[in-house]
Amino acid sequence: MFDALKNLKDLKDKAEDLAEDHGDKISAGLEKIGDLVDDKTGGKYSDKIDTGVDKAQDYVERLGERKQSD
Repeated sequence: MFDALKNLKDLKDKAEDLAEDHGDKISAGLEKIGDLVDDKTGGKYSDKIDTGVDKAQDYVERLGERKQSD
């Protein structure tokens, strides 16, 4: 059980490192993916896609900020 918790903490730390170092690239990639999905669905779900992309971008930003505050 202890190893699983340690692995989860290591994974969280790596995600925070990536978000801190490459958050702008991740955010831009999320935007591109959202645009691609929106195009493939003919704009039918634009509002939902935009909301999802915004939430994902906010999460990445918060991850990077957590790492900076440690």
